[in-house]
Amino acid sequence: MPRTAAARLPGVPMWRPVRGGNAFEITVARLAQAIRLGLVGVGERLPPERELAERLQVSRVTLREAIGALREAGYLESRRGRAGGTFVMHAGRLEPAAPDAAALARQMGDTLHDALDFRRVLDPGAAALAAARSLSAAERAGLAGCLVASREREPATRRLHDSRLHLAIAAASGCASVAAAIADVQLRLDQLLAAIPVLRRNLDHSDRQHAVIVAAILGGDPHTARIAMEEHCDGTAELLRGLLG
Repeated sequence: MPRTAAARLPGVPMWRPVRGGNAFEITVARLAQAIRLGLVGVGERLPPERELAERLQVSRVTLREAIGALREAGYLESRRGRAGGTFVMHAGRLEPAAPDAAALARQMGDTLHDALDFRRVLDPGAAALAAARSLSAAERAGLAGCLVASREREPATRRLHDSRLHLAIAAASGCASVAAAIADVQLRLDQLLAAIPVLRRNLDHSDRQHAVIVAAILGGDPHTARIAMEEHCDGTAELLRGLLG
C-alpha cells in the first residue's frame, strides 16, 4: 500500500492556506517546502487532489498546474489506478547547484541576519513550550526518534535529519503558528546550512546540544530547554555570520 505523508510531524502545518500574491507560485512553494524539509518523503503520496486543494484553499486547476510544474522538474510523479496518486520522486533542492557557503551568505546579506534573529526568538520559545506541555507517548517517541536520526553523519542526509528534529520540537510546542514560522525560517536558511563545511568537531558539539535540548523537553524542564536551544542557535548563528567575512 502506498505510503502517505499524513503521519509525518503532524504538528507542523504542512498545507497552510495560500494567501495573497500569485496563487500558482505560492502553491509550488508550499509543495516544494514540504519536500525540501522532509515533511513528505521520497516514495510517499501527496493527499488526494480535492483534499489538498481545500487545505491550500486554491482551485484544483491551480493545484494541477503546480503539481505539473514539479512533475516536469522530476520531483513528483502521477500514477493512475487504485494505488495511484501523486508521489514524491526526488527530495533534492528545487534550484540549480548552490554556490559556496560564503558566497551564499554574502548574497543573503541583511536577510541572513534577519533570519538568524528570528530563529533565535522562535526555536528557544518552542523548546520551552514543548517542555512545559504534557506530551503524548507518540510525541515523546517522535522526538526521541528524530534525535537518533539527527546523529547521522552522511552529508546527504544529515541536514535533512537536523531540520526534522527542529521541526519535531516545533510541533511538540503545541502552537501551530510557531511551528509554521519555524518551518519558514528553516527553509530560508536551508541552502546555506547545507553548504557550510562539515566538521566533525562541530557535529559532535551539535549532537550534544540536541541531546540536552530533547532531554530537557522530555524531562519537563522549560528553563533548561530554552537556555540549551539559545546556545545552540547562537553557535549556528556565529558560524553563519562568520561566512559574511
